[in-house]
Amino acid sequence: MRQEQQFIDGVYARVDALRGDTEVSVTDALAQGNTPMQARLERDILVAERSGLLAALNAVDGSLCFGRIDLTSGVSHHIGRIGLRTEDAERRPILIDWRADVARPFYLATGHTPMDLRRRRHITTEGRRVTALHDEILDLGDATRTGHEDPTGDAVLLAALNSARTGRMGDIVQTIQAEQDEIIRAPHRGVLVVEGGPGTGKTAVALHRAAYLLYEHRELLAKRAVLIVGPNPAFLGYIGEVLPSLGETGVLLATIGELFPGVRARATDSPEAAAVKGRADMADVLAAVVRDRQALPDPVIAIEHDREILMLDDDLVNMARERTRDAGLQHNAAREHFEGHILNTLTDMVAERIGTDPYDGSNLLDPSDITQIRDELAENPEVWSAIDRLWPRVTPRRLVADFLAEPDGYLSAEDAAAVRRPVTRAWTVADVPLLDEAAELLGEDDRVARARAERERETQVAYAQGVLDVSYASRTYEFEDKDEEDSEILSAHDIIDAERFAERHEEDDHRSAAERAAADRTWAFGHIIVDEAQELSPMAWRLLMRRSPTRSMTLVGDPAQTAEAAGVGSWADILEPYVEDRWEHTRLGVNYRTPAEIMEVAAAVVRAQHPGFEPPSSVRSTGVRPWARATDDLPSAVAQAALELTPAEGRLAVIAPRDLHRRLAARLDGVTADTEPDLTRTVVLLDPRQSKGLEFDSVLVVEPGRYGTSDLYVALTRATQRLGVLYTGELPRALAGAFQ
Repeated sequence: MRQEQQFIDGVYARVDALRGDTEVSVTDALAQGNTPMQARLERDILVAERSGLLAALNAVDGSLCFGRIDLTSGVSHHIGRIGLRTEDAERRPILIDWRADVARPFYLATGHTPMDLRRRRHITTEGRRVTALHDEILDLGDATRTGHEDPTGDAVLLAALNSARTGRMGDIVQTIQAEQDEIIRAPHRGVLVVEGGPGTGKTAVALHRAAYLLYEHRELLAKRAVLIVGPNPAFLGYIGEVLPSLGETGVLLATIGELFPGVRARATDSPEAAAVKGRADMADVLAAVVRDRQALPDPVIAIEHDREILMLDDDLVNMARERTRDAGLQHNAAREHFEGHILNTLTDMVAERIGTDPYDGSNLLDPSDITQIRDELAENPEVWSAIDRLWPRVTPRRLVADFLAEPDGYLSAEDAAAVRRPVTRAWTVADVPLLDEAAELLGEDDRVARARAERERETQVAYAQGVLDVSYASRTYEFEDKDEEDSEILSAHDIIDAERFAERHEEDDHRSAAERAAADRTWAFGHIIVDEAQELSPMAWRLLMRRSPTRSMTLVGDPAQTAEAAGVGSWADILEPYVEDRWEHTRLGVNYRTPAEIMEVAAAVVRAQHPGFEPPSSVRSTGVRPWARATDDLPSAVAQAALELTPAEGRLAVIAPRDLHRRLAARLDGVTADTEPDLTRTVVLLDPRQSKGLEFDSVLVVEPGRYGTSDLYVALTRATQRLGVLYTGELPRALAGAFQ
């Protein structure tokens, strides 16, 4: 213990020194000010790298080192969350990053396959203090003993499984199992599907996989960023500390409702509306909506020009429209082509009227006359009013809002009734894939943005020229009385022109790749990880596939837990439209979270509909049976049961239908009925969908008869220790049988 404490002290001394040096280097780099372009680029790279290192050092401060492996050769390695080296020229390893190949035996070695290990040691710390050691002897011929031997090798794992929950997911870097390690280190190219029932650690595996990929492919993924998609904001808050604890801070965590820049969807749809919006054929519906914005006159548009009336009828406009469509551009980007066709058509009309020779019908106007006519038409407000009516600029938000306000003609009467809503209503999660599809169909007419940027640049250049002029005038004044030799001293205007001077004063973008990706709808991520992937709709998958043109993805989920009406559920149905059969599938079969007694009850619910269902096998049993009670006074019974189930340390989740939350919260001390609950509170109130992916020491499930099968299965499998069920009336038949 004393030796390990001395090592830990040395590790933290190195970390503290490295943190101080890194802070100084970042501060000095940012203070460099105006530098040449190349030097500025090098400075920005240094700032990004050092800032990332500083964030990693700050994030992993607790429990930095957690293991040691002693090889039969006599060499030993300490394993930690990040790698550290000595400061001298040799740069010898002090601490081995858990993701390095040399650390892999820590996770894979067994007595049957020791992988040249003599001993594996788990080091438990509190802050910077060593509190426990657990040794596993892998070389059975080694008689050396320390008094810290763990005969089964399970003590650290079981301690982690039985520890009190904090409302935040912790990393499993110290207890990664062999089947999990294989998935974490799988190649990052292509699509990998990780299926696993409740408690199998699939979310933790996915997060550690993200950390591993960033370690193995740092140069690529640091530029393109990794996106992690979760089912709801509460879930993202729950997992938010895992990657920082592993030294990785440059990852974007988001829900589908947050993947359209400028929109943060929080509202929810009815199941019927979400199902309609999520269908794959909504892409065709929106394409039809866009085409209908490319209108024809009804029957003509009259334009007054130079005291004459020009008539645009549907034949002329349709010709311009079809020629524009033939260009194959997005709607807004194609607008410039449509404008050109309409202006040409109107120019021909005017030229024919004023330039036709009455004797032979030839046109007497020369090209300069035609150009003048076109320029005059381009200054006529009525022309632009007509173009705006026929081919308007449309934003994705306006298109989708207008469509949902008046969906008739595009959907069946039943579907239209399900999605119809006022234009002013808040965006829902199911709207975001529609917005993204609309943006893909519409594109952007960037002429205004380009013109604005050019004006800003001209202003900056003019300002720079003014600075140089002042510099020149100052030098002229300073040296007017000096001889010619002295006046040859160079000034700013002698070595740089206004354009280069302006470039040097452009603002630098110090945002990380993840921050830039969050603001850019067209960003292509280096890798995407999707949790609860079975819940996403076909339209949501279209959005994600646009973000991953290389199809480098890890999908995590469990079809048995599909609850969303729009969810695809089947992996083949999700992936075949995009990658056909070019994807890999693996399954986690061990339940680390849910005790056998609770899993037996939960499995009975699914078996009632699917008799052949086999849940993941639980690694532990607590000896505490779940209970179910009937009540006539639900709020009082919930309050009493909460007192009974709330652990001395840890967390209790009360899972109940959403419409009961206000009544129940009024009887639960310190509990609120929030749509985004604080999971760090001792008692938290959730509905079944909010509880997906979360875990608690104790769980109280209220009114299970009002849940669908998958929602009930999810709710029953959130507990690590104790489970209670309260109901009025009768229990669902499958659940009643499980409690007999």
